[in-house]
Amino acid sequence: MKTDEHLLPSKSQSWRMFDEISPRYDLLNRILSFGLDRAWRRRLNSFLGPKPNQEALDLATGTADVLLALSKNSNIKSGVGVDLADKMLNLGKAKIQKRQLDDRLTLQHGDILDLPFPPESFDIATIAFGIRNVPEPHKVLKEMFRVLRKGGRALVLEFSLPPSRWLRFLHLFYLRYVVPFIGFLLTGHARAYRYLNQTIEDFPFGQEFCSMMLESGFQKVTIHPLTFGIATIYEGDKLRV
Repeated sequence: MKTDEHLLPSKSQSWRMFDEISPRYDLLNRILSFGLDRAWRRRLNSFLGPKPNQEALDLATGTADVLLALSKNSNIKSGVGVDLADKMLNLGKAKIQKRQLDDRLTLQHGDILDLPFPPESFDIATIAFGIRNVPEPHKVLKEMFRVLRKGGRALVLEFSLPPSRWLRFLHLFYLRYVVPFIGFLLTGHARAYRYLNQTIEDFPFGQEFCSMMLESGFQKVTIHPLTFGIATIYEGDKLRV
């Protein structure tokens, strides 16, 4: 589908768009994914590994749903979330406070292309539905690799396209026409949800994204397709040498 690209936000400014839709962001996630987003985050949690007392970093953390999911794993000692969208972060902070997890989880304003942490600060680095929204995804992966300790793991949860021709056709129809319509009805921001389908269709997935992780230094890179391939978890380790 052709889109009015001049009306869509640039990736470097996409955080402003997320701030605009922040009041309805969580609700739209549940509706548009039919609740699958929660199941996908639980699945992400299952790849953390058995090491106790892990310190986690979540990039493009938004309203902190990933951090909250990670906190349910007994092997996670603490977590930090980073995002440029302050209104999203404020919603996340309120959710953390409501669950009385202030002592374990913190959120801060920051650029995921230039993380404010020294090398080897975390055991786990995650990003869910955020890496396709940055202009330099390679740089994000390299930053994740830099801040991970040896033996650490990166987990990337991102949308992808189903391998089945008919499922892909139906999924693209949903993304191109249904999602922007529902997004407009509930938020008044149709362009935010036109942007969604554009970034999903344009972003590399499958083996192409695995190659990006390998080029960034990760090893043992593994693909975990979700729900017929409409989303994928990519797992990569920073091996001890």
